Amino acid sequence: MGIAASELCRFVIRPTLIYLGRHCATAESLLLGIAASQSALGSALHDRRGHGLYRIAEHRHQALWDHYLALDPDRASLVRGLASQHAFLSGPHLELTVNLRYATAIAWLLVEEQHPTLPDPDDLLGMARIWRQTFQPQGRLRDFTCAWQTCVSPLNQVAC
Repeated sequence: MGIAASELCRFVIRPTLIYLGRHCATAESLLLGIAASQSALGSALHDRRGHGLYRIAEHRHQALWDHYLALDPDRASLVRGLASQHAFLSGPHLELTVNLRYATAIAWLLVEEQHPTLPDPDDLLGMARIWRQTFQPQGRLRDFTCAWQTCVSPLNQVAC
């Protein structure tokens, strides 16, 4: 069993997006859908495909730092501020599993790096396309929509 969607949104996703200066309803919904699709909202936090809620692969994590965040020192510093003081230096990829706000920031920046046009927050197919482009190029749109309906939609009655 994973994290309740409303609590993930309220205590992790929304505060992280606000911290990054990127908060909007679509970003919240998209990150919820990505976490649902990648790990069933945290039911499994580590496997061969990647780490944490968003199953981010080590090479994607490293490339984001080397080729995207390195070009924007202020943003890099902001993101680094979410990471653990000492643990990040000895095991930066582990942060993706144990630090939900850091993992959420990295997931959002992976999306942002692709420069997508964000759909409406209730446009599941639009969000599924972004998920597929950013996280699962071989994925099926219905994988996203099914994960949303299973993990997020039943709890969506409670505003996050």
